[in-house]
Amino acid sequence: MKKLLGVVGVVLGLAVFLVILKFYHAKEDNLETTTLYAMDTLMEIQVAGDTALLDESERRIGNLEKALSVTDPDSEIGLLNEKKQYTMSKQTTEILKNALDICKETDGDLDISIYPVLTAWGFTTSKYRIPEETEIKDLLKYVDYRRISIRNGSNGTSLVTIPSDMEIDLGSIVKGYTSNMLADYYRKMGVKSALINLGGNVQCVGKKPNGQPWNVAIKSPFKDTKSGILGVIKAEDVAIITSGGYERFFESNGEVFWHILDPDTGKPAKNGLVSVTIIGKDGLMCDGFSTALFVKGLDEAIDFWKTRDDFEAVFITDDGNVYVTEGIADKFSLSSEYYDAKLTVVRK
Repeated sequence: MKKLLGVVGVVLGLAVFLVILKFYHAKEDNLETTTLYAMDTLMEIQVAGDTALLDESERRIGNLEKALSVTDPDSEIGLLNEKKQYTMSKQTTEILKNALDICKETDGDLDISIYPVLTAWGFTTSKYRIPEETEIKDLLKYVDYRRISIRNGSNGTSLVTIPSDMEIDLGSIVKGYTSNMLADYYRKMGVKSALINLGGNVQCVGKKPNGQPWNVAIKSPFKDTKSGILGVIKAEDVAIITSGGYERFFESNGEVFWHILDPDTGKPAKNGLVSVTIIGKDGLMCDGFSTALFVKGLDEAIDFWKTRDDFEAVFITDDGNVYVTEGIADKFSLSSEYYDAKLTVVRK
């Protein structure tokens, strides 16, 4: 029964998030909507434009999933993990290089080679278990993004090589890349208003058709929430991406184990944070940073933010406190359920 809790948590989490978005974004005039399940995520896309845009969006998402799915042995990532050397397409090369840049920028707090450790915990198979210390220690020997070799080929392709016991997974950044890809496509097609929700990865194009900002809800990470909404961000032309321990987890002997692992320990990252939301123009960067800063913990995450000028953040701690960086403070508000939460504006 306990093994089912994580699966239930994922499914309910996705469903609740779409309910939240529907609550804040009731379909308006000139907004066409599609809902689909891809990349292990329930997605909803709203576009002010022709329905052909949605058909093309679904096609592009499907092609990207086919190339990058770590569970598909015939995908580019699946073939690399099996053969340990593979010639990647131009698009996959671009995504992989961007992912490795984020791994480097965050000092390895995001590491795309942690996939075998995730598998050992059962987060990739839903067969949850607590690995022995010796098993984790052995697997960590092969977790090191710096050992991934990329040799540039022709027309943007590359020959990628990984060590014999390494497997990689781009799941930590692929939805952010996907939302960027779709937003760029819509702008190219002249779309002035769109909302892309890829299971908690939200990207806005412009404003709502009525000229008002989009109201994007931040899901409450706490079990006893009634509304499911901790706060709301008024947004336009940005990505808003959240990572939280509530997304995928299981319980054993009263302890919660979630899927965001610390690459240094091979165990769930528990540094006092339960939710990290990153707001910025680059969806892939926001996706990667939301995971990495969750691993860093509040103090290190804030220190990291102070060195950057390309994103803002909302941090929620396990004691219910909320920290909002100054660049987003005037656009963020707590929901009525959490009106009395301690809210701190973080300044540089």
